[in-house]
Amino acid sequence: MNLTPKETVEFLDDYVIGQKKAKKIIAIALRTRYRRMKLSPELQDDIVPKNILMIGSTGVGKTEIARRLAKMMGFPFVKVEASKYTEVGFVGRDVESMVRDLANAALNLVKNEQREKNTNKINEFIENKILEKLLPPLPKGVSDEKQEEYKNSLEKMRTKLKNGDLDESVIEVELSQNMFDTNPNLPPEMGAMQDIVKVIGVGSKKIKKEMKIKDAKNALQNEAIEKILDQESIKSEALKRAENEGIIFIDEIDKVAISNGNSNRQDPSKEGVQRDLLPIVEGSNVQTKLGILKTDHILFIAAGAFHLSKPSDLIPELQGRFPLRVELDSLDDKALYEILTRPKNSLLKQYSELLKTEQLQLEFEDEAIWQIAKIASRANEEMQDIGARRLHTVIEKLLEDISFEANEYSGKKVVVDKKMVDEKLEDVVENKDLARYIL
Repeated sequence: MNLTPKETVEFLDDYVIGQKKAKKIIAIALRTRYRRMKLSPELQDDIVPKNILMIGSTGVGKTEIARRLAKMMGFPFVKVEASKYTEVGFVGRDVESMVRDLANAALNLVKNEQREKNTNKINEFIENKILEKLLPPLPKGVSDEKQEEYKNSLEKMRTKLKNGDLDESVIEVELSQNMFDTNPNLPPEMGAMQDIVKVIGVGSKKIKKEMKIKDAKNALQNEAIEKILDQESIKSEALKRAENEGIIFIDEIDKVAISNGNSNRQDPSKEGVQRDLLPIVEGSNVQTKLGILKTDHILFIAAGAFHLSKPSDLIPELQGRFPLRVELDSLDDKALYEILTRPKNSLLKQYSELLKTEQLQLEFEDEAIWQIAKIASRANEEMQDIGARRLHTVIEKLLEDISFEANEYSGKKVVVDKKMVDEKLEDVVENKDLARYIL
């Protein structure tokens, strides 16, 4: 999707309230990537992405901006937390694993696109596999009359299969099982090993299983995709996307900053992690299941609250790799009110729709919404500022009894007014000790 920076900001306005500066900087950065791909290959290599450092409290929209953009534009995107990585030589995740995660995200993205493009072929493959079990092929040398009867029966059976008339029938299907596929805890770095295993066939076997046809349709999906889609082409496209369009969002970057010049070498999640991050952000080659992935043109967006440290506490070399910096605004009661009312799938709409499943009609008066926003804003000021996330805890407390007794309100309409908000929340907010635990 080739949106102009202005169109990108307009799209984000539907989901993220305020933060115009951050939206503008990221929109320009993404448009620059689109412009770069229009240039000659020689010039493309020299244009490196301008990585971004976002500074702001939790819950002000840092992650949401990046996540929405990646989803809208179909870019490979991963969000990682800097505090989860450890210096090489210590137990924990090494920083290169974020690049392998991006490779997996790109592969899944391209696979899903190809699956949608080839839906008809995939469905036809699955149908044929199931029909072979229902009506085994005729042996060679049968008469033309028998062949014609078989074709007619096959088409009738195909129609029933498509209509779902045979969904409850049980058949025996043969499925491929790989010992690596059955282990969800296998680290991403084993991707290359998985590829080798698939080629030489070690550790894989065919298993026969009886199941209903409706379940068999799903079970045969992977085999259909393997047979119909060009796996090498998918890998090649995924590698290209990851290298040229990939976005890695590194949250909690402030957690690896070292304040007051305290370089405690006993803490492996501080300076050592920064130094391990440096070559990846500068540009290096990482072995992934797609092959060697060059990180030179991946866009890195780092974010942190920097309450106990500041951006200058990061090592100078790493600071230099994030030339674009933007400070996000804290959310006041007006911003919180807009968050409750403006987004397409606002929090109030989510709660209303959830309770509608119990035949309960929930409505909020405008005065009540303003009061919710004011209480959330005051809680953020007097306790830890958690931004828009405070709205979740405030509304959850407000609707606790209604949600618990929802079945008793079935067929009724409940209007949340300012009086109800005050009755449910005012005492909690006034009692600071209680508010710390509840809000």
